[in-house]
Amino acid sequence: MKHFDRNTLTQVLKEGIAEMRLDVSPAQQDQLMDYLGLMFKWNSVYNLTSLRDPMQMVTHHLLDSLAAVPAFAQAHNVLDVGAGGGLPGIVLAIVRPDMKVSMIDTVHKKTAFLTQVKAELGLANVTVYTMKVQELEVSDKFDVITSRAFADLSDFVNWSSHLLADGGRYIALKGVAPEEERQRVPASWNVTKVEPLQVPRLGAERHLVFIERASEKRD
Repeated sequence: MKHFDRNTLTQVLKEGIAEMRLDVSPAQQDQLMDYLGLMFKWNSVYNLTSLRDPMQMVTHHLLDSLAAVPAFAQAHNVLDVGAGGGLPGIVLAIVRPDMKVSMIDTVHKKTAFLTQVKAELGLANVTVYTMKVQELEVSDKFDVITSRAFADLSDFVNWSSHLLADGGRYIALKGVAPEEERQRVPASWNVTKVEPLQVPRLGAERHLVFIERASEKRD
């Protein structure tokens, strides 16, 4: 399926959301499809994702990101590092309008796309930065920093730890969760949990990796 059949794609999205028992309103599902439509349109010029099939985009991008949403239940101010085409940042911003979502990427064409999505979907809770995360400074630090297949966990933590609020944590979206990568996390940090995700229609491993400061280990 290489053309954008919105009705069919919407049905697959709806079924996946129901299977994961997520609370996503019909209006939010419409926004998710609007976002996917923009990604499909821009992708031919901007190469936001290697996927060209919109049905794969529903499973590998939308449902994949939606599967992580429950992990952000307590989050209020989130940073998505290496946001690329907006995964999971835009998805989080749509289904959690009460949450502030910042996205950062070094690639101008990707942040231009994210800015366009913010404007067209009216996402008032979104902020977009074009720079290296190491260079970002904010007055209001983030309670969750996330990324999806962005970098080695140790680099992810080292580059962005100055932006994490006291008591905050990392939630990294990974395919497999390699043990040796977790071992390399800096000594002052702990991998507190690795949670497998079940993504409807996606025949591949997905995990969330939770990382916190060693001094702030939770019960």
